[in-house]
Amino acid sequence: MTAFSHKPQVLLAAIIACATFCGQFGYAAPAFAAGGQVKTSGLPLPRYVSLKSSRVNMRVGPGRGYSIDWMYLKRGLPVEIILEYDTWRKVRDSEGNEGWILQALLSGDRTAIIAPWQPSGEMVELRAEPAPSARVVAMIEPGVVAPVSACLDGWCELKVAGATGFVSQKQVWGVYPDESFEK
Repeated sequence: MTAFSHKPQVLLAAIIACATFCGQFGYAAPAFAAGGQVKTSGLPLPRYVSLKSSRVNMRVGPGRGYSIDWMYLKRGLPVEIILEYDTWRKVRDSEGNEGWILQALLSGDRTAIIAPWQPSGEMVELRAEPAPSARVVAMIEPGVVAPVSACLDGWCELKVAGATGFVSQKQVWGVYPDESFEK
């Protein structure tokens, strides 16, 4: 026998009790939409977004009462939303760290980190056109964060330090390998 019941009325009573008790201590309680479902954005999961602020706390749970696990100090840093709970988003960063960030601190603006897996000193080429033979307009160091305006056919258009160009989609973190989009 398990400690959990699968009866809807017992589950609902437990959620209401949590909402009453947890709210007193700053923990997130479920927010329900019509039909008794927990509210979410309705946007696809997983998806990439970026940090809206230059100081963002990632918590171990979905609420201000949970302890801070990481503090990000880079506005525009891309993160991947993997779960939603009320106004909280569970995210994963480029190093695999996971935690919860308040939705208001996230932006739909797309950014990417240039080859964070490459050692420093191994530059990535920013090309004038989306082709491996196109003229190189800049060399980008791994770890640089840049806005992404479009990705199509395996190439992403970025703006880095005043230069606009294309990088192979395999050389960025913050875009799915087969993803295509334009602003």
